[in-house]
Amino acid sequence: MKKLLILLSVSFISLTAFSQNFNFGAITYDDYEFDRKKLDSNANAIVLKEFGTASVQLDDATGRLELVFDYHVKIKIYNKEGFTNANVIVPLYKDDTREESINDLKASTFNYTGGRFVETVMDKKAVFTENRSKYTRLLKFTLPNLTEGSIIEYSYRLKSPRLFNFKTWEFQSEIPKVVSEYVVYIPGIYNYNVSLRGFQKLTDQKAEISRECLRISGANIDCSKITYLMKDIPAFIEEDNMTAPSNFKSAVYFELSDYTNPSGGKVSYTKTWKDIDYELTSDKSFGSQMKRKDVYKDLIPSIIKDATDDLGKAQAIFNYIKKQIKWNNYYALYTEDNIKKSLDSRSGNVADINLSLVAALSAANLDAEAVILSTRDNGTINKLYPVISNFNYVIAKVNIGDKSYMLDATEPLLPFGLLPLRCMNDQGRVINLKKPSYWIDLKASQKTSTNYILSGKLNAEGKVVGTLTTISQGYAAFNKRKEIKKYSSPDEFVEKLDERLTKIRILDHSISNLDSVENLLTEKYEIEFTVNDGSIKNQFYLSPFFINAISKNPFNLNVRTYPVDLGAASDERIIINIDLPEKYNLLEKPKDLSIGLPNSGGRYLLQTNLDNNTLSLSQILQFNNAIYQPEEYPYLKEFYSRIIQNQKAEYLLKKAD
Repeated sequence: MKKLLILLSVSFISLTAFSQNFNFGAITYDDYEFDRKKLDSNANAIVLKEFGTASVQLDDATGRLELVFDYHVKIKIYNKEGFTNANVIVPLYKDDTREESINDLKASTFNYTGGRFVETVMDKKAVFTENRSKYTRLLKFTLPNLTEGSIIEYSYRLKSPRLFNFKTWEFQSEIPKVVSEYVVYIPGIYNYNVSLRGFQKLTDQKAEISRECLRISGANIDCSKITYLMKDIPAFIEEDNMTAPSNFKSAVYFELSDYTNPSGGKVSYTKTWKDIDYELTSDKSFGSQMKRKDVYKDLIPSIIKDATDDLGKAQAIFNYIKKQIKWNNYYALYTEDNIKKSLDSRSGNVADINLSLVAALSAANLDAEAVILSTRDNGTINKLYPVISNFNYVIAKVNIGDKSYMLDATEPLLPFGLLPLRCMNDQGRVINLKKPSYWIDLKASQKTSTNYILSGKLNAEGKVVGTLTTISQGYAAFNKRKEIKKYSSPDEFVEKLDERLTKIRILDHSISNLDSVENLLTEKYEIEFTVNDGSIKNQFYLSPFFINAISKNPFNLNVRTYPVDLGAASDERIIINIDLPEKYNLLEKPKDLSIGLPNSGGRYLLQTNLDNNTLSLSQILQFNNAIYQPEEYPYLKEFYSRIIQNQKAEYLLKKAD
């Protein structure tokens, strides 16, 4: 797999000419007539020009340094599907004392009417903010008077106290871009680690000195002025089965390495794991909570009273925490207050729950550790240097004998040792109160497994009546349990399921082990469905692919530059046996098929037959890997294409003479 992360070095040389910022409202006929075929003939919209700058400036009102980011973009809209690009969302971050703000927002739509461009300025009433979380607000606005062929343009200035990450610039987005240029002014007293992610290469880069760009305490500071330029950028197309798009979009990232005070003295922000270990284990909202065995000391005897060994003790404690503390749906690395409070209130964030689990396991004299990680939607961790803010989640790990189990007690419907799919993201860092931290692979302990078994009979009215049994394990069972639990009762779930199944009627049902998450989830349905209306008895068609039929290929890109990440291996098996009332000949049937992915990555097997008046089908679909690399993508695409093509066939049955 190609490496996604490229460290950029700054060389003070001037390369090709760069475009600089452009005047707002200077729309040209060339803009209006831009031929999208130059980039992507299927594009609904294209960025004609995008320009941004970021610099550190002194806020006169507060006397504090702040990041000032200016953004300006001009977009051509080709059709109604492209109108979504006129709905703009800008995240604004905040903490307990300071927050980011937007100033100088300008936004207009330009339409070519009567031989000239007519500007419609966005009303300020179209701008509003929405609180997304404790630390994030969303500024939203929509440009007005859109038609097919419109050109939209907007610009704004963002002021931020967040100097650590400077300001990320994404060259790639959901639509293609003709040119994207970013200019940063980094004061000499700041040293940043700069990295370029993604598969698109810079068209050009240059660096030069910008003299006396900042004045602090009477001292003039020079800046490194670095310009990044990328042209003819393809759209980044998201497909299913991927982690955070930020892992793969072409973008430039900054992380503060160190800061030199103008009056002398250097502060290092790039830390070693030894520094991070000390920071976490001594933090009152992390390590101090791991140590709080006192919270569970008196509770443990009753929790583990029925356990006969250490594994039983760990399972009992895990189940106790799952029942006692309800997740409030917030991800967190640190507790909101302390684990005693979360136990008393029976509510908490991810850290409240899983650090409680670590403390409770330790109180039972079990070897428990914490594991910090980044969730799938948060991106993968840059392992070149530790940055604690890259992590957004914590789980527990318990070591019993020669085995280790990773645990997350936020999901009551997950069995012991199976993490939520959101945690399946490369590696996590194990934090131990007494030993140095280390990396651990985040892999599913169970594969997704579903078995469907249908036994039925075709009656004289042309209906198949029988029993469909579904047995689920791993993530398949977890997802099905979550789906059933959305309803007030299993009966209501089945009632709604019956309404959705237009061709199959559910006559009766039973669901076993709905709450016994350590066991297989078993659903049994008495069903009937119509093959024909009974008037055509001599010859009829019957499709055997009515259980989880594959009608759409999930992989449609010509080239995919990022991995297919399923989260876990999977196994789906379907067995169908239908007894026929009379002797029939099988004139047509789907071809028996046996295909596989390279390197034993998976397989599909299909066998159909008519024997002793019993019509049978056996189908197996297996994916043996959780992750498939970009070079394996064409094989996955072809794999699905062959399955879909074969599933278009039907049985043709003719009554024997």
